[in-house]
Amino acid sequence: MTLIIGALVFWAAAWWLNIWLSNSKYAGTRAVRLAVPVIFGITILVVWEGVVRGLEVPKVILPAPSVIAVKISETLTVLWGDFVQTFVKGALSGFFIGCSAAVMTAILIDRSPFLQRGLLPVGNFIAALPIIGTAPILVMWFGFDWQSKSAVVVVMVFFPMLVNTVQGLASSDSMQRDLMKTYSAGYWQTLFYLRLPAAMPFIFNGLKIATTLALIGAIVAEFFGSPIRGMGFRISTEVGRLGLDMVWAEITVAAIAGSSFYGIVALIEKGVTFWHPSQRGS
Repeated sequence: MTLIIGALVFWAAAWWLNIWLSNSKYAGTRAVRLAVPVIFGITILVVWEGVVRGLEVPKVILPAPSVIAVKISETLTVLWGDFVQTFVKGALSGFFIGCSAAVMTAILIDRSPFLQRGLLPVGNFIAALPIIGTAPILVMWFGFDWQSKSAVVVVMVFFPMLVNTVQGLASSDSMQRDLMKTYSAGYWQTLFYLRLPAAMPFIFNGLKIATTLALIGAIVAEFFGSPIRGMGFRISTEVGRLGLDMVWAEITVAAIAGSSFYGIVALIEKGVTFWHPSQRGS
């Protein structure tokens, strides 16, 4: 009971501190913008630890953060191998292949009204297919190694990226395109000097969506067949053995990898689209 009370007191103090920081004269500084989510995250971990230990929750139901941290430290080699198999080989390869193919396809669609009317509806239909239905098929087609996981990721990221890129290419207004015509610019000059730069906010929006879909797709695909390594393989195996501490260790690694991947893309977006109104205040 003491642990629960201590956790609640810590939560109340952290809540007050975050409110004070958010309303202080330093609220707009980078340090405060970083401190508020960090304090919030630490508060969640402390309350989690206190409640689990205070109520003596069994480890097979919900392990404490300290137990998960110990498990991570004991299985770093296994976690690294799973990370390379799932994220580096499966998710990253599928991400780059799917997003690159989507951008090239969007340019073809932009050149062809027939493809715009025919391919986009088909793409929306395929994008709506559940991953648990398509993943087993792709695993049977491409084998049980990372290639099939990459194929699942390509299917998942292709159409969101395609739709965003097509919308981005159409975002430049007629006055801008007419100005390019007065300079005797052809289609490709207009594309590279006007339309692709104008489409960058849309493209990066699609890339950020794809960062989360890529890791999810690679992990879920491993549930339907995988060699003896990988995040999805480890999670499904350890759930059957009631090793919930290892499951949460894999989830922690996946969360850190996914957040870092998203942050890197967002950082690149900030440098590329510095001119966009959404980036001017940051």
